[in-house]
Amino acid sequence: MKAPRRKGRGLTAGRLIAGAALALTSVWVMAQDAPESLLPPGFDRPAAPEPAPPSARAAPQAERPSPGSGAASSVSTPVVQSVGTASETASEDGADSASADTRKLPSLDELARMTPEELEDTLGLKPRADIPPAARRSMRQVGILAVDEGGMPPGLLARQDAGLVNALLARNSGRMVSRWGHILLRRALVSRLDAPQGMNPADFAALRAGLLLRMGEGEAARAVVQDVDTANYSPLLSNAAFDAYVETADYTGMCPMLLIVGNTEKDPRRDAASAICAAFRGEGAAALSRLDRQLGQSAMPRIDLLLAQKYAGAAGKSRRAVTIEWDNVNDLTPWRYTLALAVGLTPPDKLLNGAGIRYDSITAVAPMAGLTARARAAEHAAGAGILSSAAMVDLYSQIHADPDTAAGDWADRAKALRDAYVAAETQARMTAIRKLWDTGAADARYSRMVLTAYAAARMPVSEALADDSGELIASMLTAGLDRNAARWANVAEQGSLGWALLALAAPGGGEAGSGPVSAFHSDDGSADARKSAFLVAGLAGLGRLSPSAAKDLAGDIGIDLNRQTKWTRMIDKAAEVRNPALVALLAGAGMQGDGWQRMTALHLFHIVSALRKVGLEAEARMIAAEAVARG
Repeated sequence: MKAPRRKGRGLTAGRLIAGAALALTSVWVMAQDAPESLLPPGFDRPAAPEPAPPSARAAPQAERPSPGSGAASSVSTPVVQSVGTASETASEDGADSASADTRKLPSLDELARMTPEELEDTLGLKPRADIPPAARRSMRQVGILAVDEGGMPPGLLARQDAGLVNALLARNSGRMVSRWGHILLRRALVSRLDAPQGMNPADFAALRAGLLLRMGEGEAARAVVQDVDTANYSPLLSNAAFDAYVETADYTGMCPMLLIVGNTEKDPRRDAASAICAAFRGEGAAALSRLDRQLGQSAMPRIDLLLAQKYAGAAGKSRRAVTIEWDNVNDLTPWRYTLALAVGLTPPDKLLNGAGIRYDSITAVAPMAGLTARARAAEHAAGAGILSSAAMVDLYSQIHADPDTAAGDWADRAKALRDAYVAAETQARMTAIRKLWDTGAADARYSRMVLTAYAAARMPVSEALADDSGELIASMLTAGLDRNAARWANVAEQGSLGWALLALAAPGGGEAGSGPVSAFHSDDGSADARKSAFLVAGLAGLGRLSPSAAKDLAGDIGIDLNRQTKWTRMIDKAAEVRNPALVALLAGAGMQGDGWQRMTALHLFHIVSALRKVGLEAEARMIAAEAVARG
């Protein structure tokens, strides 16, 4: 039986809601080519139920009563998704609640001036979740790399101090001196991990994504934030997700997040992004009008809104010619740079040259950027650890096969790489490899060594190439080809660079003698004998020098490996309790810097030693060898 209706308040509520609906229609009438819904009224925006408890990666659909439990009916009931919440069901005071809600409605004039998103918020039409309850994921073990895929065990940080983990993630600049240190830290950050006790799991994901972004790993950051259901986003995760989508030029990928989360930060970029999303939903004319209003209000720099208009104008039939002029633009931001790439534009060289390595990290993995632009950016990205050797070879193969890049310096380098693999004579192959290494900048040269890693591994072991053995070994080790490098052990002269690299990187290597280390030190031409200091620190950390020999050699070079700091005590303690994830975070903190001149032998010793103790000896060997190669 239906409850009696209270005429006065019910009539008022009905009129107000009808007026609101009319205003809603008047604002949205400009939407162009929006797809027509085939569902009955009310089914296109159902209110989602409350999230399921996060006890598993996917919540069970329903619980079935066990036999003999006294169930009232033996007829099975289909499992369906709720289209309402408990607060929307009829109750004795339902009319009073409805009246109270309608008294909060704005006037019709206010409704007419609202954007569609503001109307959704006001009228309670904004969906609270974009995933049905049965498919929602737990907030435990957030990440993309499981243990059987090479990830860290999930519980390693669960019992660690939340403040310590927060500091290690939030205060890391993201710039690593070591390629292998970058790779190790990235592996830890994308692993499926439980949040520390006392830390919001969404904030834990946000901190990891933020550090990945500072490392230039936009794709990995986006994958981490996408492993959390949008309904569970915290403000910190919402910000990190927005930045990840911007950094990867995924302006339509962020639309579900903007629909659920909205613009809680009152960021004009989110308003512009929401307009872009509206355009791709079929509301082209309305979206461009919103961007016009922002342009008139100077809510953002003019160039940023014009780029947004050009992107939004590509959707539907509301196309508009937008002229982009860079004359009065003095700097780049991720927003304007990735939007420019997305619409097929390239900012002028005067902006790109002073933009910094952050934009190289974006360009190197951006499929819409030109091949030569990506190759130029890869001169940093490969050495930093963002691109693998296989990815570099693939990039240069595309350059070699592309008729638009058939001439010029990059085409010549692509041809040299091909010769490094397939030239008939050994010396011709070595000449091609040397040609690729021939570049002035140290970072670019190391990136070229990443490029030639597999070509170097194909070179036959020969006394005729003894003078090149050190650099060939260094090139192989950039890709972790330690067993290929170990073939050169009989060619590399004791005390040479090749011998030093193999003493550190060879799997199962034994104890190194003091004599060859002293010989290496006597020929060391690096600043402050940095290579020798790294060699002693690395060998000592790997346990390949006796304690007495390590002490004597360290004294000869002028370093103290016994000095203790707060950081050394922390990483040693993490190694003692066998916690590789915490060791990786602490190692990342100790490897921050813009070059190996920022690394100390003391830090290298503790990093290598800790990694070896927690079962990450391969990473320890590669970091130690890289330090000597680049020191």
